[in-house]
Amino acid sequence: MQRIFIVGCPRSGTTLVQAMLARHPDVLTLPETAFFERLCGDLKWRWGDRDARQPRRRLRQQLGLVHGRARHELQNLQRDLSGDGTRSPWPIRTESCVQHFVDLLDARAKTEGRTSWVEKTPYHLLYIPEIERYIPEARFVHVIRPGEDVLASIVDANLRYENNNAFGGGTVQWSQRWNRAARIHCEYARRPHHHFVFLDDLTRDMHREWQRLCGFLQLDAEAKLGASCDQPIADLRNEPWKRDAVSGLPGKAKRKAEGLFGPQMREWLQQHLMPYEDVRRSCMGGSSGLHTEPGMRYLSL
Repeated sequence: MQRIFIVGCPRSGTTLVQAMLARHPDVLTLPETAFFERLCGDLKWRWGDRDARQPRRRLRQQLGLVHGRARHELQNLQRDLSGDGTRSPWPIRTESCVQHFVDLLDARAKTEGRTSWVEKTPYHLLYIPEIERYIPEARFVHVIRPGEDVLASIVDANLRYENNNAFGGGTVQWSQRWNRAARIHCEYARRPHHHFVFLDDLTRDMHREWQRLCGFLQLDAEAKLGASCDQPIADLRNEPWKRDAVSGLPGKAKRKAEGLFGPQMREWLQQHLMPYEDVRRSCMGGSSGLHTEPGMRYLSL
């Protein structure tokens, strides 16, 4: 069973890549679970947000025990994955919780005759050390989009869907988060079990990128695909900004930055975002000289 995690900064194209894979007959996928975010917590601190305090390691964490609130939330996840309406308690130890999660997905994939499952939660980018620790055979697909386009897409979503709480924090915070994501991508460059998809490459030459992706995931690139994604991967009522991506049919890349940002704003972004070409060069095998900033380390359970 191939266990695959799609990760990246939000609004980078992770839903599109997930929907493309969902068209493959050997792949099971599902809406975002936020499993490791729920299990391990400390999301804002991992992003390095200015208002986030470094969490204290409590005795519960030192013993590898899961917070009761997290276990309660995971019960809802079990109901969605297994279709079992009973609310049986999850294990109390972190390692056992992860194994239970993997077993649920493995079982559902086998029931449907699939050989792989894909979990797509962009924020799991921040939890790669824990995922690799507990699921050492996991494969990761990093989806990367130019920072200026990510920021423009976030602004556009906030303007069009005023009642959403997904992209609060403002341009400064999301610029810092894109930089944080870029550094993590670069950290895993050239490591086994990590593959990088650049959204502009995908929309420009889908066939080539599909061949590369399937080769990495050991999927048959010539298998007959569904006409579109027919697996439920998003709640469009609560996530309407994903509507254009859920078909799994890449279209022409949309450059929103030029229409949304004036010259002064674009100049600010160019000054404060890590150079996209440096990130690209690093992840594709070159040397960029990028380094992780002090104080931006992962939390080790």
